[in-house]
Amino acid sequence: MPGIVVIGAQWGDEGKGKATDQIGERVDYCVRYSGGNNAGHTVVVNGEKFVLHLLPSGILNPGCTCVIGNGVVIDLEVLAAELDELDKRGVHVAHPLISANANIIAPYHRTLDKVSERFAGKRRIGTTGRGIGPAYSDKVNRIGLRMQDLLDPEGLRDKVEASLGQKNQILTKIYNRHPIDAAQITEELLGYADRFAPYIVDTGRLLNDALDEGKVVLFEGAQAHHLDVDHGTYPYVTSSNPTAGGACTGSGVGPTRIDRVIGISKAYITRVGEGPFPTELFDEAGERLRQDGGEYGATTGRPRRCGWFDALVVEQSAKINGCTDIFLTKLDVLTGWEKIPVCVAYDVDGTRFDHWPTTMNDLSRATPIFEYVDGWSEDISSARTFDELPATCQAYVHYLEDHVGCRISGIGVGPGREQTIIVNELI
Repeated sequence: MPGIVVIGAQWGDEGKGKATDQIGERVDYCVRYSGGNNAGHTVVVNGEKFVLHLLPSGILNPGCTCVIGNGVVIDLEVLAAELDELDKRGVHVAHPLISANANIIAPYHRTLDKVSERFAGKRRIGTTGRGIGPAYSDKVNRIGLRMQDLLDPEGLRDKVEASLGQKNQILTKIYNRHPIDAAQITEELLGYADRFAPYIVDTGRLLNDALDEGKVVLFEGAQAHHLDVDHGTYPYVTSSNPTAGGACTGSGVGPTRIDRVIGISKAYITRVGEGPFPTELFDEAGERLRQDGGEYGATTGRPRRCGWFDALVVEQSAKINGCTDIFLTKLDVLTGWEKIPVCVAYDVDGTRFDHWPTTMNDLSRATPIFEYVDGWSEDISSARTFDELPATCQAYVHYLEDHVGCRISGIGVGPGREQTIIVNELI
């Protein structure tokens, strides 16, 4: 049985939560393998909206075991609050299992994130200020705190003191801030030890055993390909690897265990934060997409930058991630447009680029070359098969398939769990 990876094929916010939730009904394990609570996955079940930040989207499916992998950085306060919120809303879920090797976001990571972003001024990259980057920096610098450290109070105390020895110098001498008390931080983190200790396990072995037993394991990344620290629009990226390869390093399974990679893409495109965005709209059309699509960050509430579908963005994602399928979301948002532009190439100082540029310098100067596809006016939100879509809507889907080089196997026609068309079975 398969190991399936779900990745964002644009700049995030594509609707991975909806797609993962759909597939999650038929999987045994749902694994979050990258990122932190800077991401938000929105899932609508029976008309009720749930916004998840650290919990895998499969948490809402009974019978699905959820796992937070070693590639995730965990804010203990946020994770506890997220579980409490579900419980308050009467949604009783099984506690996710957590990798012993997952790193912890400490309060000082959040402080450093905020002050360094303010200090950067016009060179800021648009972080959420939730401590993600500093936590990953500590991980790479080998001074990070891991979930397993909650099981060793003395060891945790030593690690916090060692980490703050350097950070307090930076806070006081560069940013003119007060030093942070190591004992207070240690006490705060250990306050979560009893709650989370029973769920800290070797998730790599757990998942490999599950695959050996023929279980279906779904790997869910946060953010998207073009925010990947290696393959994205650097430096305007996240601090981890949300690409399909990150599913292996972020969960502890080998690449031979992955059978399918599903790229999630909106029928248009959005971006949050700084960075290049060739098809971005600054006019009434952009505002219409924002309003019709409800394009505000699930985590931050920030208005998303909106633009027309960029085939080069998705084609690059499909190629680098080895996508077997594309799941196209929010197709219903395009209802009512007489003509729908699609970016099929870039113009960079008079040179045509039919594929993703090699350098950020070229991308930053790129202007889109559009082709125009006929739109549709019919309400498609109740369509449940591809044949129920208007002919021009079907043609738009096929047009996108041709330009991204990957089949579109699922289509979202509304926010609800049931508002989905499956063209090719995803499992």
